[in-house]
Amino acid sequence: MLRAIANSKQDWLKYLENCHPKSIDLGLDRIKIVARRLELLHFDCPVISVAGTNGKGSCVALTHAILTAAGYRVASYTSPHLIDFNERIQIEESFVSDAALCMAFETIEHIRREITLTYFEFTTLAALWLFKQVALDIIILEVGLGGRLDAVNCVDADIAVISTVDLDHLEWLGDTRELIAREKAGIMRSNKPCVFGDFSLPSTIVEQANALNTPLYLQGKTFDYKIHTSTWSWQSQQQTLVNLPLPKVDLQNAATVLQIIELLSDQFCISRKAIELGLKRAFIPGRFQIIEKELALLILDVAHNPAGGRCLAKRLAKEPCTGKTHAVVGMLADKDVANTLAALTSQVDYWYLATLKVPRGATADQLNKYLITINQPSAALMFSSPIVAVRHACKAAQKDDRMLVFGSFHTVGLILKDLYL
Repeated sequence: MLRAIANSKQDWLKYLENCHPKSIDLGLDRIKIVARRLELLHFDCPVISVAGTNGKGSCVALTHAILTAAGYRVASYTSPHLIDFNERIQIEESFVSDAALCMAFETIEHIRREITLTYFEFTTLAALWLFKQVALDIIILEVGLGGRLDAVNCVDADIAVISTVDLDHLEWLGDTRELIAREKAGIMRSNKPCVFGDFSLPSTIVEQANALNTPLYLQGKTFDYKIHTSTWSWQSQQQTLVNLPLPKVDLQNAATVLQIIELLSDQFCISRKAIELGLKRAFIPGRFQIIEKELALLILDVAHNPAGGRCLAKRLAKEPCTGKTHAVVGMLADKDVANTLAALTSQVDYWYLATLKVPRGATADQLNKYLITINQPSAALMFSSPIVAVRHACKAAQKDDRMLVFGSFHTVGLILKDLYL
């Protein structure tokens, strides 16, 4: 009988925050020792690992949806969550229960003994342990930070996926796209395929693939897509799919997923119908999520870096409104705030800047200083929290206006929780 050191999921999560002296301590040595003790390094089913600057969550969710529609038992692990931690661990179509999480935490705490683990290492092991308890057909793992030294990389991927590569987490991954790509390429395995979803291919991806004899499947070369009026098409070196339903995720990510699905076709029977159902069903909260709010639309998006800002700006431009756009933003101070905001200036009419009261959170005043540096009006309104900012924006919005909330998972999560809980 294992001795519980916490009485609830929240107690456990609080405990895990203090299990290791550093909140982020990249490396695989610690987690591999504990994973080996728990026999979690190898699974009896294929494993897909998904890295990337942006688009990871969309790739995981759509792959999960298509494979589930095809009748397979799928498990996925993502991070961070928006409202509840349980969102991170999904088996088939359900999030993990509190009771199952607590059991996993107890097991790991008992086995880890002298090994200290970071919060993310501990929770990654919990996901892997829970997956080991059920019969699964396939597992999809989202990399937390980088790739090479991320906790998820303790498990060998049968298919490696790199959605996009851009500048983010510079202090951990390097300050150039080539260096960041090298870290993400660390999830590749010898003679196992890698799907690269970005249009611009860094040389370090090619170098790593050549060193490992890893087959590369490249967006815009090996596979590609075209958007039509109300449908889209996808083609690879082996097939062409036309008249596909438009998904709720960005098409670049959807195209990446269809290459994953094609690679799985040797082991899995995935029909055209399953692909269409997955494209229609896949929904990722906080990714251009549209909510009708009284007179105006509310758009929620977790864009939190320059690449995410550019992608969000493109989606806003494709779906223009006849009124004004009111933007509520809350960000972490260690992000590239100026360039993220700059990407959206052409789409925003009014700024509502919110202090984010979390570790590393930026204040509204800090955000305002960045706006001034990119020649935006200094008359932006400042608020003590995203919730207060959204409520003020709702009062100010007129008929046909829209409200945009972006900048961080924390920001979007707070608004979703305020709206629905």
